[in-house]
Amino acid sequence: MVYLTRHEHFNAAHKLYNPTWSEEKNVEVFGKCANGNWHGHNYELIVTIKGNIDPDTGFLMDVKVLSAILQEHVCEKLDHRNLNLDVDFMSGVLASTENLAIAIWKQIVPHLPKGVDLHCVKLYETPRICVEYFGN
Repeated sequence: MVYLTRHEHFNAAHKLYNPTWSEEKNVEVFGKCANGNWHGHNYELIVTIKGNIDPDTGFLMDVKVLSAILQEHVCEKLDHRNLNLDVDFMSGVLASTENLAIAIWKQIVPHLPKGVDLHCVKLYETPRICVEYFGN
C-alpha cells in the first residue's frame, strides 16, 4: 500500500452561527466567529490517497489528475467564497472546519479512479488549528 499526498490552498469566509439559538448564545459559544459581517481564513488542504502502484506507470495515481479533481470539485467551489452562502455542498450545514473537512471528503470520493481510496482530508483553518477526517 502506498500513500500519496497533495497540498492545495483556498481562501474563504464564513460565520459560525446556529440559527436555532439566540444571538446571545451564538456569541457565548462561537465568540468572534459569530460576527454578522463574517470572517475569513487562508485554508490549507492536505489530501492523502492510498492504493497500490500501477506496474505500467509506477504511479498510485497521476498527480496531475488528482490536482485537477481537487481544483474542479473543491478549490474552485470554495476559493474566495462565503461558505455559508455561496457553496452548494455546505448549504444547511454549520460552516465549522470539522463539517467542511467532511464535505470536502464527499466532494472528492466520487471522482477517484478505481483502486484508489481516499485516506485522509486534513484541513488547516489557521497554522495552529487543523482537522483530520478519515471517512466514516
